[in-house]
Amino acid sequence: MAGAQSRLRRYEFAQVHMGTQFRIVLYASNGGGAGKAADLAYARIVELDGMMSDYREESELNRLCRMAGGPPVKVSDDLFRIIKISQNLAEWTRGAFDITSGPIIRLWRRARRTHELPDEQRLARAREHSGYGLLHLDEADNSVRLEKEGMQLDLGGIAKGYAADAAMDVLKSQGIRIALVAAGGDIVVSESPPGENGWSIAIAPLSTGGKSAGKQAVLLANAAVSTSGDAQQFVEIGGVRYSHIVDPRTGIGLKGRSSVTVVAPNGATSDSLATALSVLGPQRGLDLIEQVDGAAAAFSIVDETGRRVIVSKGWNKIPGAGESIK
Repeated sequence: MAGAQSRLRRYEFAQVHMGTQFRIVLYASNGGGAGKAADLAYARIVELDGMMSDYREESELNRLCRMAGGPPVKVSDDLFRIIKISQNLAEWTRGAFDITSGPIIRLWRRARRTHELPDEQRLARAREHSGYGLLHLDEADNSVRLEKEGMQLDLGGIAKGYAADAAMDVLKSQGIRIALVAAGGDIVVSESPPGENGWSIAIAPLSTGGKSAGKQAVLLANAAVSTSGDAQQFVEIGGVRYSHIVDPRTGIGLKGRSSVTVVAPNGATSDSLATALSVLGPQRGLDLIEQVDGAAAAFSIVDETGRRVIVSKGWNKIPGAGESIK
């Protein structure tokens, strides 16, 4: 095994999909095999983007949403799977994670462009057309029914993690055992690089008073990590800072400054849980993460008292967690 690993070389690739850079790092014996594996992984990401995007008019997701208020619609295995995962999390979190909040999210996208709060009447109508109880699944035929006309699904809180998982599956099918797939703040890794005990993943904390605290790193293998928060994506309106993350239960963008990092067995889980925990906050969020096998979380919160880090019981068991890196 050691001899085989010593013959492996590191290769890196990058492409932009789903509005972010997908970076692939892998170890292979030659460039031809590495390039082929990466091309197939990116082709899978492109396939999923064409299926799950709410920006692409003819995506399978948007075709489904145009049938809202009508009969059940049979969908592809991938779309049914990601909707089912999302719906299970919606029920578990009682709506803190809810992919039916598309109408609300669209209003807040406009708010970030115009720097004006969503109109109260429009927001009320959007909330009437949101709610995970309006989404119905039938596993017998992979069908989905959106109860009300005007409903819009938004997979932004899980799609990148799901796509990173799928890309990793493709790499493994091509014989690539050691790889990393990074989709913005969502990172999936397989076996450790040669001579290492894991992949060192840096986590950038929030800054305080214009100064950034020291970075931290976690050491991971066969796992995923996602960070969600308002470090870059936010808007200030009337002196109030609103995150790009919206609480589906209230229809209002999260206020205050915080980020959540979640380590989990796969990218779909880490991505969606990072979003859910951002909405739930540290007390309820950490109660939830303790119920997930192989998962841990860290909250970084900045307020008038400074910066606080609150972690789950399992966080400090992750190699490197809690240690600052220079």
